[in-house]
Amino acid sequence: MNLSKKTQIFYGLGVSYAIVDQIFAQWILYFYLPTESSGLKPIMAPIFISIALAISRIVDMITDPTVGYISDKINTRWGRRIPFIAVGSIPLGLATVAFFYPPVGNEIVTFIYLAVVGSLFFTFYTIVGAPYNALIPEIGKTMEERLDLSTWQSVFRLLYTAIAMIIPGQLIEMIGKGDPVFGIRGMVIILSIVASLGGYITVFGVSEKNYSKGETSKISFKETMKLIISDKNFIYYLFGLLFFFIGFNVLRATMNYYVEDIMGYGKKQITIASAILFGMSALFFYPTNKLSKKIGYRKVMLGCLGLLTIFTLMLFLLGKIIPVSFGFILFGLIGIPVAGGAFIFPPAMLSEISSRITAKTGNKIEGICFGIQGFFLKMAFMFSILILPLILVLGGTTGVATKYGIYGTALFSAISFMIAFFFYYKYKEN
Repeated sequence: MNLSKKTQIFYGLGVSYAIVDQIFAQWILYFYLPTESSGLKPIMAPIFISIALAISRIVDMITDPTVGYISDKINTRWGRRIPFIAVGSIPLGLATVAFFYPPVGNEIVTFIYLAVVGSLFFTFYTIVGAPYNALIPEIGKTMEERLDLSTWQSVFRLLYTAIAMIIPGQLIEMIGKGDPVFGIRGMVIILSIVASLGGYITVFGVSEKNYSKGETSKISFKETMKLIISDKNFIYYLFGLLFFFIGFNVLRATMNYYVEDIMGYGKKQITIASAILFGMSALFFYPTNKLSKKIGYRKVMLGCLGLLTIFTLMLFLLGKIIPVSFGFILFGLIGIPVAGGAFIFPPAMLSEISSRITAKTGNKIEGICFGIQGFFLKMAFMFSILILPLILVLGGTTGVATKYGIYGTALFSAISFMIAFFFYYKYKEN
């Protein structure tokens, strides 16, 4: 049975968990470790923030391959992947909101709270995200169908991420009316509801059993891991992905700091900067997609990483050699390679890799492939969130972000993109 356009769109709408992904990346650190001009108070020492979030990432690293492996092994009346999305979507939204209601007054209690909430957040994120991505090779039987599903996922991921970057500033001012804490909490609640509802569009809109035979993996976890580790191209892909997202996570997490502290604007201008970045991504989504079909993912990805390295180094020069008025143009330029590197390539490339491994071995192990990708994505988040607070306070003594530290994040991101370039250069598509 061929995939209908309606099914492809309903599948794409389910990537709404990208909203809470963006909330975590852009607002958690900003809420717990604010600047002096933000109107917020630091909640606890930077080192405690880093350790708490690192603990939650370690928990998450265990759940990623575990959830993927379990989804490869089970088969229900609703399919192998859909039940996980149904179970995890609401708890994921609740865990996101919980981040912004920490107990204050006792730093140890706050530390434990952040570690526990973070662990729950990433666990439910995996329960939703890994099976959702594994639906691509599960219901897409040809390269064309898998590419179409990846494309629709990328379209809606771009849309959801743009919403989560563009709308918050306006929601905070509208809801908070001068109270940034109340405004941020209201913004998070609204966006978390939207994120949860999107998951159920896929749950009720995609009839997995109509497209999948429900074949399960017959080999053990140890045997599965041996198959995956022996695939060199998969390893190169994973490490390229890791360093790309380390750089990208640091870059997008510091947008607020750049707009407010380097460029000297307010929270409304954060919205403008985000709109420019993702507007340019949207414009270059289709050309990137078409170019990839002609020359392959690898060459385009290498080009994206080259451009990101150049533009990130230019960000380091903003306010020094490059006038701050050029900042918005620079965010637009960054958006061009982000269209491919962050959105189009990860689901499309791994769908082909997992389908090739399945065809070669005769075992349906797409779930654990995407679970392992999730492991590397979370490892990228863990490393970036571990190092970012320490970079941001460089050169300061008051425990708040400094301009010296903000510039340091640009250099760090550029180095990460260079390392990613090396691994994708080693990756062979055929």
